[in-house]
Amino acid sequence: MPTPVPDQPQSPAPAAPPDTGAATDPLEREQAHLTASRVALRAMREDAESLDIRNVAANWVNAQVLQTQMEARIKSLADLADTPLFFGRLDYLRAPGEELAEGAAGERFYIGRRHVHDVDGDPMVLDWRAPVSQAFYRATRKDPMDLRLRRRFGYTGGRLSAYEDEYLDDPAAGGSGDPAASKLLQSEIERPRVGPMRDIVATIQPEQDEIVRADLTGTLCVQGAPGTGKTAVGLHRVAYLLYAHRERLARAGTLVVGPNRSFLHYIAQVLPALGELEVQQATVDDLVAHVEVRGVDDARAATVKGDARLAEVLRRAVRSHVRMPTEPCVVVRGSRRWRVPAQEIEEMVRQLLDRDTRYGAGREALPHRIAHAVLVRMEQAGEAPDDRVQDAVARNAAVKATVKAVWPPLDPVKVVLRLLGDAAFLAEHAAGVLTEEEQKAVLWPKPARGVKSAPWSAADAVLVDEARDLVERTPSLGHVVLDEAQDLSPMQYRAVGRRCTTGSATILGDLAQGTTPWATDSWEEALVHLGKAGARVEELTQGFRVPREVIAYASRLLPAIAPRLREATSIREAPGDFEIRRTPPKDLDAAVLTACRDALAREGSVGLIAAEARLPALREALAAAGLGVLAPGEETSSEARLTLVPAALAKGLEYDSVVLDEPAAVVDGEPDERTGLRRLYVCLTRAVSGLTVVHAADLPDRLTAGA
Repeated sequence: MPTPVPDQPQSPAPAAPPDTGAATDPLEREQAHLTASRVALRAMREDAESLDIRNVAANWVNAQVLQTQMEARIKSLADLADTPLFFGRLDYLRAPGEELAEGAAGERFYIGRRHVHDVDGDPMVLDWRAPVSQAFYRATRKDPMDLRLRRRFGYTGGRLSAYEDEYLDDPAAGGSGDPAASKLLQSEIERPRVGPMRDIVATIQPEQDEIVRADLTGTLCVQGAPGTGKTAVGLHRVAYLLYAHRERLARAGTLVVGPNRSFLHYIAQVLPALGELEVQQATVDDLVAHVEVRGVDDARAATVKGDARLAEVLRRAVRSHVRMPTEPCVVVRGSRRWRVPAQEIEEMVRQLLDRDTRYGAGREALPHRIAHAVLVRMEQAGEAPDDRVQDAVARNAAVKATVKAVWPPLDPVKVVLRLLGDAAFLAEHAAGVLTEEEQKAVLWPKPARGVKSAPWSAADAVLVDEARDLVERTPSLGHVVLDEAQDLSPMQYRAVGRRCTTGSATILGDLAQGTTPWATDSWEEALVHLGKAGARVEELTQGFRVPREVIAYASRLLPAIAPRLREATSIREAPGDFEIRRTPPKDLDAAVLTACRDALAREGSVGLIAAEARLPALREALAAAGLGVLAPGEETSSEARLTLVPAALAKGLEYDSVVLDEPAAVVDGEPDERTGLRRLYVCLTRAVSGLTVVHAADLPDRLTAGA
């Protein structure tokens, strides 16, 4: 059991580190080390602040870059009073001088969110991402990894309040040595959640740590059941990769892609808490925001527009603007005229097209090829032209005119505009790819007058992004994390894949939670669209967030929504508060209010999840009852803990207590039963401690079948 420590001052800060050897009680010694570490961290920050870098840089640009880097360094050294400086300790077995890997012989290390050293440069706290810290997450009694002792620390409001020891070298010691069996770990998982998502750096499990520390060079796909921590694992993987490959990723860039703005707001504080302040975050819609989205597609149109076959339609449409020459190109230089026949230019054009050269790159290459042909003729005539002559010929008016006629400038937005508004143009390039019915589905009811007035939809913006890439290559980042990936269309996968063509990716999702009509049924298929075919797929089924009874209840839906997936299990010892309340239809709103009040009587955040059709009535009832509510994405606090969540936005969010309103309405709000049951599965699995289901209509048969 964890050993308690009396309340201590939150941030005692003596002028110099205390003599930690003077304390005899283990708790006093640990508190002394915490105090000394905070002093050392403060000194590190003061050292950074005192550096004079005004005359170090060679020029103004370098000075600005250096100043930005120093400001980020100073910010990363902040000592957050409510965030533990370290959460674990490792005592290695062997004495100095004996053989042991990585210089850890007989030493003691404190593991925390950032590295802290004393005035002599000796480590007081090791970064959790350091190689020697790996044993904190992976060591077991069967494989102690040369550890004698693993100690976990418990905190209350930033104060050291308990510790728990695991003696991994002693077979007679109590416990299994399994990290998941830790009482402190259990209490950390079950700690009430108020505010944005927090990091899990103190509770990472061995199977999660393997994913976090996987090599940068390969793409990794994680199929994770609800509550398995896949989102947190993905974010911690970003933090680890930036630690292990900082220079490389600083040059190439890192991106986290989430399903919506509410989700990104919810996870926004995780990476800064781990010391990483510069990671970009965006939705797919943000990535493809080349046009103003003002229209909405029906499910049929959006599904066809999201189909990977549209890539071929767009490729044909773009390439159709290349025309074979009918006239020779005649270049005049001085008194000489150099003639390149149309047939020879056509061969150049066909070679570029056969190489599948991007439209823009082909247009840039063609004048140089024509110029090269002119230079060959000059050399054959006895002249000795150099590279400057070739560049001059490439810029010659006759060459420019030929290129403009054969390979004209192209606006990719206008190509998509014409495809969606011109039935004949679409039919020409979709022949043999889309059926007539599919072509009718993607066409706008009437042609748009121009780019600005067009009724662009979210799916149309993805098509524009594809067309832009056919003209000019999309820049690639070093690493991309894509969360809730199961909901993307093939064309959206392609859009994300374009951002990491020369880099790698971490793909996170749950096939059972796919709630779009085009949701993928296979990660292998999704990886092909991403351009990462053959990537490793890992499955997480051990849950840490959702209580046992709740995940077991929700899993009744799996045979109908994702029959190939394994049922998730929960390590949670507490079964959780789980209740199903049936009420007459006329009393439904009142019953929901009662359930909300019951949930608010407990600690932590409360989410009231309901179908879109039910939201107006619930808002009115909540207002009449004087219960203020937040919207998804708004930060909860001790004063405002109740959030009204549309079922469509519940994915990726979590609340200590969830009240689920009318499951039948959630299912009926989707275009088909499978999608509706998947949406319900998402809603059922948002709870950390308690779930109350309130309904007047019959529950879906799939939920009652296992009762």
